[in-house]
Amino acid sequence: MLTLVAFVLALGLLVTAHEFGHYGAAMLCGVRVLRFSIGFGRPLLRWQSRGSPTEFLLCVFPLGGYVKMLDERDGAVALEERPQAFNFQPLRARLAIVLAGPVANLLLAVLLYAVVNWSGVELPVAILARPETGSIAAHSGLTGGEKVLRAGFDRSEMQEVQSYEDVLWWLTRSALERQDLRLQVTEADGGVRHEVVLPLSNVHVDEVESALFQQVGLSGPFIRPVIGNILVGGAADRAGLRNGDVVRQVGAVTVFDGRQLRQLIRASSDGTEGSQALWKIDRSGVELDIQVKPERHQERDLWIGKIGAYVGAAPEMVVVIYGPLDGLWRAMTRASDISWLTLRTMGKMLVGDASLKNLSGPLTIADYAGKSASLGWTQYCLFLALISVSLGVLNLLPLPLLDGGHLMYYLWEWITGKPVSDASMERLQRGGFAVLSVMMSIAIFNDINRLFG
Repeated sequence: MLTLVAFVLALGLLVTAHEFGHYGAAMLCGVRVLRFSIGFGRPLLRWQSRGSPTEFLLCVFPLGGYVKMLDERDGAVALEERPQAFNFQPLRARLAIVLAGPVANLLLAVLLYAVVNWSGVELPVAILARPETGSIAAHSGLTGGEKVLRAGFDRSEMQEVQSYEDVLWWLTRSALERQDLRLQVTEADGGVRHEVVLPLSNVHVDEVESALFQQVGLSGPFIRPVIGNILVGGAADRAGLRNGDVVRQVGAVTVFDGRQLRQLIRASSDGTEGSQALWKIDRSGVELDIQVKPERHQERDLWIGKIGAYVGAAPEMVVVIYGPLDGLWRAMTRASDISWLTLRTMGKMLVGDASLKNLSGPLTIADYAGKSASLGWTQYCLFLALISVSLGVLNLLPLPLLDGGHLMYYLWEWITGKPVSDASMERLQRGGFAVLSVMMSIAIFNDINRLFG
């Protein structure tokens, strides 16, 4: 139920912002708006203020909306009403009305990011877990426990890192923009600052997902290798482990953090039974040796080990909060960066340099809406901001049926001095519908694979 409510609220807000951009610009340009609809299909609510020419609708299917303006292409327009018709407006007015929808989504994203920046959000501290053996981070000299202070592509333009989320953001930008990433870090013991370069300029990334961070070797923040929530009768309980035990060693392997310990436990099953190993435990300052034999469990086509306990403590957190101007500037920068990365990713997909798996549809959006809402209002706001940027950028693509398609028509009109003919526009509209249908089919296919594959 939470997923459904969060999804409907998200769509309602984003569509309303987009259509209100068109509506507001039309009103400022003196164009008569006949209908403002959120959703399609049978109207659930319908109202019209006395003396207002605009009818407002809330319809049963919230996957979109529209603003219907007085336009001679939709029917006859009286001579005295032509100054209020959309198709009789000068080119600059039509351009502004069409552009206002995507701009409204981008402005909404800036506002949402700014609200989160001003109110503060609790995020993991930028302390690195031990990188995967053989990964880019490991080869670059990172060993785990380092705290990231600054990051950037150029030494003279390095920016302060506030949380581990900033680290992931820099990794994503670096991989997509094919640039080496510089990190200024301190050692685990708080020693001297030094610089590490992650050579990501030659990394081929066709899909921005967890596999990217695994390839780099930085899959998450540092978490202590602590045992908790032990199940009665489970492998951990039978071995004598207790809540709060800190694992220092498993067999001959020194344990550094919680993620490493989870991997060791998962890899302890050979498909027949779990492998018993001697664990060195720190229990309230006392060192103990305990024999632990994980149980084998099947996970899809793999056999993995489990001990019947939660492995790893929660990461150290920090509240990140910014002042009015700094918070607004960072919000504008984040919206701009995400817009640019979205365009680059779409361009890479167009030329085959990025996987079509990056396309997401309504099922994935609904899933993320529910998950983000369950984490609190700040995470939900961040989700809304991201989707709002994506919606704004998507509508600027030069595809017929989208706002960008109309902007393409107006560019032709500006260059040639005459509008696109009705016959050409009809053919382009059919082609645009076909392209969008293919994109939506791929997105829904990706959704099904992600959620049920």
